[in-house]
Amino acid sequence: MAIVHYDYIIVGAGAAGLMLLNSMMDDDFFADKSILVLDKDVKQTNDRTWCFWEKGEGVFDAIVHKKWQHIYFAGKKMAKRYTIAPYSYKMIRGIDFYNLVLNRINEHDHITFLQAEITNAMDNGNLVTVSTKETTYTANKVFNSLFRYDMATHQTKYPVLQQHFVGWFVKTTKPIFDSDQATYMDFSIAQKGNTRFMYVLPTAANEALIEYTLFSEHLLPKEDYETAIKDYLKDDLHCSDYQITETEMGSIPMTVYDFQEHHSKNMRYIGTAGGWAKPSTGYTFKSTTKKIPKLVAHIKTGKPLDALGYTNKFWYYDLLFLDVLYKDNARGYHVFETLFKNRTPQQIFKFLDEETSFAEDIGNMLGSPIIPFTKALLRRLF
Repeated sequence: MAIVHYDYIIVGAGAAGLMLLNSMMDDDFFADKSILVLDKDVKQTNDRTWCFWEKGEGVFDAIVHKKWQHIYFAGKKMAKRYTIAPYSYKMIRGIDFYNLVLNRINEHDHITFLQAEITNAMDNGNLVTVSTKETTYTANKVFNSLFRYDMATHQTKYPVLQQHFVGWFVKTTKPIFDSDQATYMDFSIAQKGNTRFMYVLPTAANEALIEYTLFSEHLLPKEDYETAIKDYLKDDLHCSDYQITETEMGSIPMTVYDFQEHHSKNMRYIGTAGGWAKPSTGYTFKSTTKKIPKLVAHIKTGKPLDALGYTNKFWYYDLLFLDVLYKDNARGYHVFETLFKNRTPQQIFKFLDEETSFAEDIGNMLGSPIIPFTKALLRRLF
C-alpha cells in the first residue's frame, strides 16, 4: 500500500474542517505547505443547514441564504414576537458553504481534496498516520472532525445530552408563513417527559424548514419526529396541503466534557469531535468561527496541538444548565420560558455568544429559574 506524506491533513469536510481550510488559504504561513482534505462524501448535496445570530455583516454573508429580523418564542404560558436588532438570524445551506470553500482549492496547487473513507488515524509521536481502504497517508499535523458519541459517553462526570431533530423543507399551497419571522422555539407542543420544541424557518410565505427538536438523552424512532411535524402543520399552522421538498436529520452532542484526552501532540479533534458545539444550545457554526482563529494562531507557534485550551467561565454556566436539564428533562421548557419572559433576546444572544461581563452574567442568571440552578450548583460543590 502506497504511503503519501503531507504537512497537514484535515479529516472531514464539514463546517470545522472547511473553515480551517478556508483560514489556511487566507494565511501566507500555509502558502508553501501541502494540505490534504479527506471526506467520505463528495460534498455535492445540500445535506444540512446551519443557522446563527450575528450583528451586521459576517464572514460568510455572501452565502447567507436567508435572514430574519424577528424571532418568535412560545412557551406554555407566554408567546411573543421579538425584534432582534442589531442582530439578524441567518441561515446558510450546506451546499453553498461546500461550494464556496472547495471551489477555492482550484486556486491552490498545494491543496488536495479526496473522497475517501478513513479507517484509522494514529499519532506515533513524530507523524500521524491516516489510513483509508486504498491508501495510507502521513502528516506532521492532523485535524480530525470525525465524531462518535462514545468519545463523550465513556465518562460519567459530565452529563451528555443530545440535540436531535428531523426537519422538513415544505412548500405549501397557501401563504401561511411570515417570511421575516423565525420561530426560534415553540414549546407549546406536548413535552412527553422531555424538552421538545418546534423550530420554523420560513424562506418565503409558502416555504419553510420545520424541525421537531429535542434536548434529551436518547433518540426517538424516526416516525415519531415525522408525526410531530405533520401534527404541527395540521393543528398549529392549519395546513394540510403541502409537499416535502427536502429533509434533514441530525444529532448534536450537548456536553461540557472537553474532549482533551483525545487530542495528542500532533492530532487535534475539531468541530463537534473537539467539543466545539455550544453545550447549552448545540449551536456549532458560530462557535466554530470563533475557535478557528485561535487554532490557526496556535498552529503557527509550533507548540503541541494538545496544549491549546478553550475553557472559560461560560463552561461553568453551561455545566449547571446541562445538570438542570439532565436532572429534570421534562421541565426544560420552563427554563427557556422564564428566561424569555424576563430578558430580551439581545441579552440572551450576547450571553450565549460568551460576550457578557460578569455583572451581565448575573443578570441573566437571575432571569432564570433560581431554585433548580441553585440546587445544581450545590450538587457540584458538595
